[in-house]
Amino acid sequence: MARKRTHVPSKTVKDAGFRSKFEFIVDKQLTELGADFEYEGPSNTVYYVEPAKVKRYIADFLLSNGVIIEAKGYFDADDRKKHLLIKEQHPELDIRIIFMNSKTKLNKKSPTTYAMWCEKNHIKYADLDVPKSWCKWAASADDLRKIYSILGSMSAKYAKDKFKEGHPDGF
Repeated sequence: MARKRTHVPSKTVKDAGFRSKFEFIVDKQLTELGADFEYEGPSNTVYYVEPAKVKRYIADFLLSNGVIIEAKGYFDADDRKKHLLIKEQHPELDIRIIFMNSKTKLNKKSPTTYAMWCEKNHIKYADLDVPKSWCKWAASADDLRKIYSILGSMSAKYAKDKFKEGHPDGF
């Protein structure tokens, strides 16, 4: 026979140190059953490694001068993480972002805007219109060759090989 749901006020749950009402209810059940247990303690901690994944990024626009432009309305945490990883792994690429509104906050609770995030991470950005200077900017012939060589050599195999080179276990 199914148990009736127990109503527990959120304040009671928080005051008791639980993350959810359901955890609070399970704790109560275990206590009533006389079980010996520990809630989220040091003995409960399990460490694991999330395996690396080879990901691909398809840029929105690639200008003939080597500038890559990404058009963003919504710039979520996954996109921000991706752009930081790409910048770290491919510093020679010039990726710039056009926002619908760079004054948008990263999330409801954050005082940081998209613009502030870009400035902090040294990423060029603009609002709504592509600056003419981005199109007229000229990379040197050597830089252009490097950029197109990098972009042309990238494939899933390239990324997997790069991962193997840098991984201590060589997988």
